Amino acid sequence: MLCLQRIKTYLVCLLVLALLSSCDGLFKKDEEKEPLARVGDVFLYKEDVAALLDDSISEQDSAIFVTDYINNWASKQLLLSKSKINLPEEKLSEFDRLVDDYKSDLYTRAYVEALVFNAQDTSISRNQLMSYYEKEKENFKLSEKLVQLRFVEIPTQFLDREGVKQRMADWSASDKEYLDSIAVQFNKIHFNDSVWVSASRVMEEIPPITSFNEEEYLKKSQFFELQDSLEVYLGKVTDVLEVNDIAPYEYILPEIRQLIINRRRLDYVKKLKTEIIDEAIQKKEFEVYETN
Repeated sequence: MLCLQRIKTYLVCLLVLALLSSCDGLFKKDEEKEPLARVGDVFLYKEDVAALLDDSISEQDSAIFVTDYINNWASKQLLLSKSKINLPEEKLSEFDRLVDDYKSDLYTRAYVEALVFNAQDTSISRNQLMSYYEKEKENFKLSEKLVQLRFVEIPTQFLDREGVKQRMADWSASDKEYLDSIAVQFNKIHFNDSVWVSASRVMEEIPPITSFNEEEYLKKSQFFELQDSLEVYLGKVTDVLEVNDIAPYEYILPEIRQLIINRRRLDYVKKLKTEIIDEAIQKKEFEVYETN
């Protein structure tokens, strides 16, 4: 019996020592956090600032950074402390509510975005795109002139300037084939005259055409020959759409695709909110109390 009592006493002593050792370890872990500054009961620790330091900067620059950071941190803490003392209670309550709302929005937005990303269907058929365009085309009014044209930019000393000019104007199959064959001699080329291009983009590519003279050169069936100090620009405008005309399907296609994806996203989020409330009601996790 005495032996058993000694064993129990020995085990209790071991347990107490283990607990003391464990607590000592915990206290030491806290003591290892080296404070850099204190404002009231709030401490700034060395490890908080260390994570912000870049190993590539010098010791002197690091010291300057740390000093500035401590001063900024201290001023914020002091101002925060003063504000809590001096601002009206209703204003503090309003700010606390705004902070809670902002925090809630951050969490929920990140969660919803992750769900949308995983569930999002970005495949859109041509029929869907065309159907959307036909349905909404009145909302796709142009805010800028569009043109279809072909043009080349050649050096001023180009030898067969007249030949290129004639072929650009005639534009038979043989003319296009020939110009394609010597395209390496041109500074710029744009032969795909079925593509709609904004007038502003044309002005970027052909500097002699400006907002002051575009009406003269950017009109349907217009052939132009322009020159600056370095280059000659030869071109033929095949078609024009003016401001407030309906945007062509090909030109507006990327926007239509994004609009459809955005609409799907909104529909999914709406469905998600409905489903999550229905599920919570079924599980009795959410209920609304009747009030007079």
